[in-house]
Amino acid sequence: MKTMPLRLKFRRFSAVQLLIALGLFFVAAPFVEEIKGGDLVVSLLLSLVLLSGVFAVADRKRVLVIALVLAIPAVAGRWINHFRPDLVPPAFFLTAALIMTAFIVANLLRFVLRAPSVSVEVLCASISAYLMLGLMWTMAYWLVDQLTPGGAFSFNTTAGTHSMNGFTGFYFSFITLSTVGYGDITPVSKIARWLAAIEAMTGLLYVAVLIARLVSLYSAPKSDDS
Repeated sequence: MKTMPLRLKFRRFSAVQLLIALGLFFVAAPFVEEIKGGDLVVSLLLSLVLLSGVFAVADRKRVLVIALVLAIPAVAGRWINHFRPDLVPPAFFLTAALIMTAFIVANLLRFVLRAPSVSVEVLCASISAYLMLGLMWTMAYWLVDQLTPGGAFSFNTTAGTHSMNGFTGFYFSFITLSTVGYGDITPVSKIARWLAAIEAMTGLLYVAVLIARLVSLYSAPKSDDS
């Protein structure tokens, strides 16, 4: 009797797991940032989000390889910067994380737009893509702030830190993505204004296109049966 060779089958993470990782990061990061050792926790949560994103979109070997290649400099650069900021500046891991996050968002949107029907996986992928967009612009604002000597942003408040790293960039990104805009942080450089304008337009278009797509997916089976 012949024995069949064992083959390991790769099983990708679901978008539900990615959404859980994003939820943990968004809920915990603002509170642990100010405590002792909080940067370490934030780095752990960010690494969890990035790695969860890699395996959530890796439905094919080629996508998995590309995602891992993009993830290595992003995650490794973040940790080296955490322990040895003199070796790896923030601009390095921010650039790598930006490219990787954009790749994850593109693959999540590809999955949503090609889905044959609405499911929990499709809904979680849609929400995860939206949250990853906000995270991507958070890194972009931090990067621009790092590379602009005169300051790319004006802070119209005396409270809190006057830098776009950490929760400040996160806050400004999601306020802009949702087109609320309280006015306490104002982009002043051309590149910062351009990023804010693009993010605001992306937030509006994403919701409009997403709702239209989900409605069409939901109504498609009913029209086929009639």
